[in-house]
Amino acid sequence: MKEPLWTKSFIMLMVGNLFVFMSFQMLIPTLPPYIKSIGASGLEIGLVTALFSIGAVLSRPFIGFMLEYKPRKSLVITGAIMLLLITILYPISQIVVIFLLFRFVHGLVWGWSTTVNGTAAVDVIPNTRLGEGMGYYGLSITIGMIIAPSLGIFLYKITSFTNLIYISALLGVIAVILLTTVHYQTPKVVINTRKEDLKFSYFGSLVEKSSWFPALITIIINLGYGSIVTFIIIFGEERGIEQIFLFYIFNAIMATIARPIAGKWFDEKGPKGLVLFCTFATFVGMWVLSFAHSGLLIAIAGVLFGVGFGCLIPTLQSWALVMTPTHRRGVANGMIFSSIDLGIGLSGIIFGVLAQFVNTASIFRIASLFLIVAIVLVVIMERKKRVASHESGVAKKKVRTSF
Repeated sequence: MKEPLWTKSFIMLMVGNLFVFMSFQMLIPTLPPYIKSIGASGLEIGLVTALFSIGAVLSRPFIGFMLEYKPRKSLVITGAIMLLLITILYPISQIVVIFLLFRFVHGLVWGWSTTVNGTAAVDVIPNTRLGEGMGYYGLSITIGMIIAPSLGIFLYKITSFTNLIYISALLGVIAVILLTTVHYQTPKVVINTRKEDLKFSYFGSLVEKSSWFPALITIIINLGYGSIVTFIIIFGEERGIEQIFLFYIFNAIMATIARPIAGKWFDEKGPKGLVLFCTFATFVGMWVLSFAHSGLLIAIAGVLFGVGFGCLIPTLQSWALVMTPTHRRGVANGMIFSSIDLGIGLSGIIFGVLAQFVNTASIFRIASLFLIVAIVLVVIMERKKRVASHESGVAKKKVRTSF
């Protein structure tokens, strides 16, 4: 008999996290055009994403260390409240430098919140259903990342940036309320650990060596995806496409359909084939998007991204977690989210500079090459693993026959 997955705590945590991501993600596609409207250059537009990502990466080792000895509830609630406060401050950022400073601070807080929420989810999911559970939990991330930008784009076009911030803050308030209702399950090994018994190492809290490979693939994939995050609205403006929101809507629909299937695939067959399939679907989606001149191709690209990228992040996250000792899962979780932010942040800088020389469609095509790199690395790693397994089997056979 399977252990129960759909507990009240899991549902409330998942829905609360959805509102955290909704509140945050509805600002993502609107911030680059907003900062452009107040006089930012192409490089400064790229820094909107880059500085945020740097802040998130810098904060995660500290929160990963705290997760080794602190209860989950206080960390989750504190993160949600800090996100709400920094969101409320955005309307006063009418100067580019101030705006970029806020983005850096926002990144610090985002690194805190995403790490503790993801780790709290792992704690309430039965180990035997980790892939399936993280697949469903990942829907709160994916749907937030997909529906919220559509809402943000719509509101950005019909109302002021200040009103957009207020609506985002309202979603943040709902998130705080929901997250306070969760019964958090801090592992005994954490409860029995004192801070005095631990030695903080920034690198040790940034990197979990046992799961470095999924983190590397996460960085590379997000180097490609970051171009979409930063430039999709600007791409729509260049092409005169009014239906950019279709990309997010179809992305959300397909991710919702595909995620549970991907989670069961992971539990039954492992991550390798799933990662290859999803990465290739994302690659095709980037090329379809780059050729779009109408809502139809925008929608098709959204479908491909929903099937591909919509399943990639939770798959890579689950892959890292199953390779990691229980007491280090907070660090591994933070490492995966840092990999996302690092990939997107570096992408913002790289393609922010490149945007001064090529059009946005070309940026998408160039960025897609990172996905090919990820596919090649996964194939190489899988072949090395098979060779090592074969050699190990041959060696054991020789030992047995030598007696």
